[in-house]
Amino acid sequence: MPSTPPQPTSPTPPRDGQWYPPEWPERIRALAEGRLTPVPPRRAATVMLLRDAEGGPAVHMLRRRASMAFAAGAYAYPGGGVDPRDEGTVAWAGPARGEWARRLGVEEAVAQAVVCAAVRETFEEAGVLLAGPDPDTVVADTTGDDWEADRAALVARELSFADFLTRRELVLRSDLLGAWARWITPEFEARRYDTWFFVAALPEGQRTRDVSGEADRTVWIRPADAAAAYDRGELTMMPPTIATLRQLAPYADAAAALAASGERDLTPVLARASLEDDGAGGQRVVLSWPGHEEFTKHVPAARRTAGDAP
Repeated sequence: MPSTPPQPTSPTPPRDGQWYPPEWPERIRALAEGRLTPVPPRRAATVMLLRDAEGGPAVHMLRRRASMAFAAGAYAYPGGGVDPRDEGTVAWAGPARGEWARRLGVEEAVAQAVVCAAVRETFEEAGVLLAGPDPDTVVADTTGDDWEADRAALVARELSFADFLTRRELVLRSDLLGAWARWITPEFEARRYDTWFFVAALPEGQRTRDVSGEADRTVWIRPADAAAAYDRGELTMMPPTIATLRQLAPYADAAAALAASGERDLTPVLARASLEDDGAGGQRVVLSWPGHEEFTKHVPAARRTAGDAP
């Protein structure tokens, strides 16, 4: 059974659980005034891992540690940045690299790297491996000490994912993934990612493990329950997380969500920000994500004084 919604991490939760850094208003103003040059986004992948349960599929989520520099305390999915070595030669099953390139809107090498990152990060952060001895099977158990040693070596970047698969004589099962969405971190953020979201079903025989060094809690929860907890201010999430949870909520099982992934629009979602007068001698930031009106924010910006730099 999915877990009950976690309890609030703060005794005075916000109106909802949307997270944004306190430095955003000033960075947005600096960008609007030409004082801030956007950082190029790093490619990344994240996986919404599903398992069937009573009342609909549950999704595996991690709570980021309070010590994390970005989105501390926020709930997210397993995922992370692309490793340049993810472009290395790997045994591949499922849609060809060219097909993935067309689906993701990138070159073949980039498509392979993004798909590899999705599979690798799921193993690194959840202990679940979307690979098998041949194109028709998947590893049944990854809980042994030898698997844990390899997982730790991948996390430490002492072992590339390509070498890991080769040594284990495994085939990457790209057919077990479905591309779901693409979100790009706003231009005013100091850490930026161009992230592809994938959906996948938990392979039979495998189980998730609380192994991520970036998380202090893991939970299986129905998307609708997680979204309701967010709406009550009990769970903190970034816009891409809550948006994809709401999109997953209607599906009756993991197979239905995977089947729907082929028709998903992968047009990148990138936040827009503008500054406007607040009517009281100051400014406020209007922050919006196209197509996702619920995330529009009006954030007070620092009041300008005569001594402020232009």
